[in-house]
Amino acid sequence: MKGLLIILSVLSSFLTNLETKTLQSDFTVTVAEEVNAPMNYPGTITMHGNCFRLSMFGIDAAYDGKTMYMYSGETDELTLTNPTEQELVETNPLLFAKALVPKCNVTERETSDGAQTIITLTPKDQSIGINRFVLRVRKADLMPLSVEIKEGNKTSSLKMKEPKFINTKTDYVITAEDGTYVNDMRL
Repeated sequence: MKGLLIILSVLSSFLTNLETKTLQSDFTVTVAEEVNAPMNYPGTITMHGNCFRLSMFGIDAAYDGKTMYMYSGETDELTLTNPTEQELVETNPLLFAKALVPKCNVTERETSDGAQTIITLTPKDQSIGINRFVLRVRKADLMPLSVEIKEGNKTSSLKMKEPKFINTKTDYVITAEDGTYVNDMRL
């Protein structure tokens, strides 16, 4: 029972950090399937609570707590939506971790040097669609370092590059420039 309290304490503290601090990092997403070579996609993220600003695949995305903004420079189009909770979870793996906690068995272990904690979430019910979710956190400041999601024969990983907590105010809104087509799909 003591171990479970420690696990929940580390995980709870990590999730509280995401609610109270602003995380900023460059990252690389790697998608690997058993039959194909891994594909790498670089990006950047800034997030505070469930609000975030993300750049990846030539798309800038932001969520301000109510509206999702998706801007494509290639088409010069800004799409506005009111996303469902599921759509948000699918967009941000750290929000996905938070949503998984009540549906998973949680285990924790320290790395051999004691500098990191590895938290593994294994679904109690496989209908969730994943086999496991692994979060690596630096113990000193509860900084997320990587996320790995295993789904059948596919593994997706997100590796943070020099993540940090910042004090700078971040705007989680994308505004349309003159001439940008605005596709407002909000209800």
